[in-house]
Amino acid sequence: MNTKKEIESIDELIEAVKEYIDDEKEINVIKKAYLYAIEVHKNEKRLSGEDYILHPLNVAYILTSLNADSDTIAAALLHDVIHKGNSNIDDVRENFGDDIGNLIEGITTINRLNISVESENLINYHKKILVGLTEDVRIIILKIAERVHNMRTLWAIPIEKREEKAKETLEILAPIAHRLGLSYLKAELEDLSLKYYKNEAYKSVEELLDSTKEEREKSVEIMKQNVSDILVENNIIFKIKGRVKSIYSIYKKLEKGRKFSDIYDIYALRVIVNKVSECYQVLGLIHAKYKPIPGRFKDYISNPKTNMYQSLHTTVFGYDGKPYEIQIRTFEMDKVAEKGIASHWSYKEQGKKIQNSMEQKLQLFRNIIELNSDDISAEEFVRTVKNDVLGEDIYVYTPKGDVFELPVGSTPIDFAYRVHTKIGETMVGAIVNDNIVPLNYELKTGDIIKINTNKNSSPSKEWINIARTSSAKNKIKAFFSKLDREEAIEKGKNLLLKEIRRKKLNLNIIDNNMELILKELKLLDEKELYLNIGTRKFSPNTIINIIPLDEDKDNFNIEKYVKTNNKLVDIKNDILVDGIDEIKVTLANCCKPVNGDEIIGYISKGNGIIIHSKNCPNLNNMNNRLINVSWARVTENKFPSKIQITTNNIDNLLLSIITKASENNITINSINTTYSKDKIIYDLVIDVENTSKLNKYINSIIKIKGVLRAERIFN
Repeated sequence: MNTKKEIESIDELIEAVKEYIDDEKEINVIKKAYLYAIEVHKNEKRLSGEDYILHPLNVAYILTSLNADSDTIAAALLHDVIHKGNSNIDDVRENFGDDIGNLIEGITTINRLNISVESENLINYHKKILVGLTEDVRIIILKIAERVHNMRTLWAIPIEKREEKAKETLEILAPIAHRLGLSYLKAELEDLSLKYYKNEAYKSVEELLDSTKEEREKSVEIMKQNVSDILVENNIIFKIKGRVKSIYSIYKKLEKGRKFSDIYDIYALRVIVNKVSECYQVLGLIHAKYKPIPGRFKDYISNPKTNMYQSLHTTVFGYDGKPYEIQIRTFEMDKVAEKGIASHWSYKEQGKKIQNSMEQKLQLFRNIIELNSDDISAEEFVRTVKNDVLGEDIYVYTPKGDVFELPVGSTPIDFAYRVHTKIGETMVGAIVNDNIVPLNYELKTGDIIKINTNKNSSPSKEWINIARTSSAKNKIKAFFSKLDREEAIEKGKNLLLKEIRRKKLNLNIIDNNMELILKELKLLDEKELYLNIGTRKFSPNTIINIIPLDEDKDNFNIEKYVKTNNKLVDIKNDILVDGIDEIKVTLANCCKPVNGDEIIGYISKGNGIIIHSKNCPNLNNMNNRLINVSWARVTENKFPSKIQITTNNIDNLLLSIITKASENNITINSINTTYSKDKIIYDLVIDVENTSKLNKYINSIIKIKGVLRAERIFN
């Protein structure tokens, strides 16, 4: 399929789409989008004089070469209905749904920007285009396809605008197209940009080539057929590709000082076969027919490049006496070359991939998200994006042979954090190619890096200035941010404890009144409380003054807890109190005793007898006001109890926990779930008849796969 040709009808587009999409519903969405777009653009013309609908139609056609999904094809047809037409986003969403609506909204936002490469708007353009990229990569791919088609008719806009648009394309969109692996779109953008941005340079290269593009491509086709005939005659199964080096690529080589006569890869063929032995057989057959140019043979099969690229390279005097570079490789080698490191894949030897291409692209997008959230100036943002995200890459190795892609200028710090955050945080040194190097050493392609670590070590703030990648810088900043928070929490806890001791108050006063304190100060948890004390937002006295102190300080702890925190349920028929028949009896909320626990009664002021487990920490130093109690032989109620279940963070086991409760005739009153990096904690309040059934339930929970711990708690 030649996507460089211009199409004029929806039928041509649908024919291209049907090569990879056979779902009629998806095809109908594309047809519906076309009918909608043609209605919006029916009276519009492009500056080139064509009907406007031909532009979105051809943008969609360009995207079919990428096997774009039906939503993206539909969005291409609709991409200008708001910006150039008279439609609105609500109407688009109503007719085509949110997925297509989001794509249209993203491309419309980008297209509405007033861009000038000489003004501050260029910086905002960078930001907008990259923010759009982080939301949905299809938006930027759509933008690139749109720009390709616009560049084909750039001659129609005023001359002063052409250079500006061409420069913007060359500096911003072409590198992004390269980064996303859209190589042939990138090549077309570069050639067309050079044609309008530096027309004299473009013409000079054309003159050196001394033929039109069509003639060059025809020459390649003839040479391709000649080589194919040789291989068919020798019964070799093969695939062959041909290409003409782009004008822009030739221009860049000349710009670096190369002589035109020294550029031997203007015309190139690639022959792909099944076996390594056939690579050398093909080489011999080609050399027998076409004279090789001395010094131009490279055997990258026996001696692979540092990025594991393998191929035979030779240059011969081919059709019309022109030099042709011919690459010969196996299908497996071609797969590695096309989808390996050279195209931003990572893999191990023997072809075992450790990351696929989408993961690499997602890492690019994550870097952009991190950059966008940094508090940096617009100028620094653009500079960082150009260098870190769109800049050149190096490929370095672990001692085991795993390969990692990093931007040029990266240091061992960047490498360590790319391998794993923990490796970065505990790094104490680096060995590169068996030599100890400083942490500011600039890594190079092919370096083998060993990171030395010590579990007791931690990063230095100076590393932020040494690290090259935004990802490593952000992780170092996050470490110190977390460290500062933890230090503030510990400091706050110590300050509060010191004030409690100074006032000679019970040490349990804060724990027993935590709920009241948090509610009064509108805080989430006790860590936030201590953080606010440690950062001097609240003083220790502010916290203590919230608690209404009883004159009887020895008895305050349990009295206060009973009066403010207990949900008092009268259970006098379940409890026998020594020597007393008629008195209010309630269970303490702190330890939640259950039938079967050893219990003791506490004579409260105004709330009768409060029943505690004998091991309740709130009974410490409370020998007065205690009275002997016991459970009735037959109890009437179920009793609340607290249990805590800790699981791994891989499986959500809540359904299993609830199911086990149901099987044991246990009622769950409340569940509080806490998530952390490596585990999930479920705090449950349940109603249970006695300790025997409680223990049976806990034992059944422990047997669930993924449960790390299950226990009853008494606070």
